[in-house]
Amino acid sequence: MVTLSRELQEGVSVDIEKPDWLLQMEAILETLNEGVMVGNDCQKILFINSHLAEMIGIPSDEIVGRTAEQFYSPEEYVFIQTQIARGHLSGRNRYEFVLPQKDGGRLPVIISARTFEDPDGREFSVVTFTDISDQKNAEARLREANVKLEERQKDIEDDLLLAARVQQSLAPQSLAWGGMRVEAYFHPVRTIGGDFGLVSSFDNDHLNLLVCDVSGHGIGSALVANRIYSETITHLRRRMPLAEMLRELNDFVLENIGGSSFNFTVSAARIDRGGRRMIFAGAGHPPAMIVTPGEQPRLLESRSMLLGALPDAVDTEATLDVDLASGDRVVLYTDGISEVFDVRGEMLGVEGVQKFVRETALLPFGEMQQAILDRVAEWREGPSTDDVSLVLVEVQ
Repeated sequence: MVTLSRELQEGVSVDIEKPDWLLQMEAILETLNEGVMVGNDCQKILFINSHLAEMIGIPSDEIVGRTAEQFYSPEEYVFIQTQIARGHLSGRNRYEFVLPQKDGGRLPVIISARTFEDPDGREFSVVTFTDISDQKNAEARLREANVKLEERQKDIEDDLLLAARVQQSLAPQSLAWGGMRVEAYFHPVRTIGGDFGLVSSFDNDHLNLLVCDVSGHGIGSALVANRIYSETITHLRRRMPLAEMLRELNDFVLENIGGSSFNFTVSAARIDRGGRRMIFAGAGHPPAMIVTPGEQPRLLESRSMLLGALPDAVDTEATLDVDLASGDRVVLYTDGISEVFDVRGEMLGVEGVQKFVRETALLPFGEMQQAILDRVAEWREGPSTDDVSLVLVEVQ
């Protein structure tokens, strides 16, 4: 806190001579809505208007005749002198500082100063003070709000990272089972996503494969996907037939998440341990493929509609029985693989995926998955905009 000089505290007034032009301008300066001060070449204050007196909280007759040094702290006065020197060099100056108040407070202001000479060659300065306390208060509130938002954002990011770890823990794993080898890939376009894949055997006789794509991206889709995943695992543990499982999943979403904008597609396969027979069921999903190296991949089309929208979405003959031979490879994927666009705006589509599958089936099985992903990335303009799941199976 700055202590006012004894002369000021005792209310002593100082008589000074004002130039004629100032006497003529005082009435006009009093009409301004900002503080105005006029000083001479000795840095003595010749005039302040009533608005400035209100800002400071000191009557003008207790200020006129004084210098800034009597109102500012030594450190502040050094800064003021530096700004005065700069103003003399250019004839004007504008900067942000504070205005000392009678109670020791500091009012944030924009100070604009201009120097000039009168007809008699005497130098004067006109200084205006614009109160920016409302702006500063708003900035302080904004900073406080930003700090809270950053803290909240950090909490959200931590939650998303945890959710991502949980979802990644549910991602299908590559494995060897019976006479088959499985390669699986999952990548959400955001931290978490609406795709999931599943590779599991709950008995010694069958291997279950499944990819699911919930509409949308992000938290909502991920929550729905995880709930469907849990229901799917329950049905598979009970060895439920695939057609019945699709109906149960459809009813579950309609009854428990009905009225939302979420629907989902599924591609599921159940292969016997010998690797020679597969049951397939698809619902609104891009066709699965079976490829014998060197041949055109066969398409397994979905017989049912997408799920979660209509009660009768699952076809009465929802499954296909498929014979497999040694060396055959089964490919399940989501539309993050097929619905990508090149620089010309052309979609890769099922035919494009089919072409990539045929080309990469000539490679060793361990290289096929990455080769498909590389070809899709080369086709696609820019980064992926959808979640991606890919499951490959090779029958020995």
